[in-house]
Amino acid sequence: MGLGREQEVEIRKPPRFMPGERVRATRHVKNDGTYPGSEIGANLVRKGDEGYVRDIGTFLQQFYIYAVEWLDRGTVVGMRTHELISLEKSGDPCSAEITCGH
Repeated sequence: MGLGREQEVEIRKPPRFMPGERVRATRHVKNDGTYPGSEIGANLVRKGDEGYVRDIGTFLQQFYIYAVEWLDRGTVVGMRTHELISLEKSGDPCSAEITCGH
């Protein structure tokens, strides 16, 4: 099934978000066991939460991971590109004035 399908190597393109950029979560993110001090399955980020990109890393030499600081929680959580939208770039389907369905 998925064996013959080649996944896109995201890091061949520039990062979509830059440090200091204000972003919004597009989905709920739960602890998969990689976030210390929180139980597995605990909510780390909720859809609609707003934060700021603090750093950019990579995972498996394939994907960007954005360290996002969620100010209301005082936490930094690693997020994938598809889990975020920019609140600063006009090219995104959502802007700071639009609530994106929530």
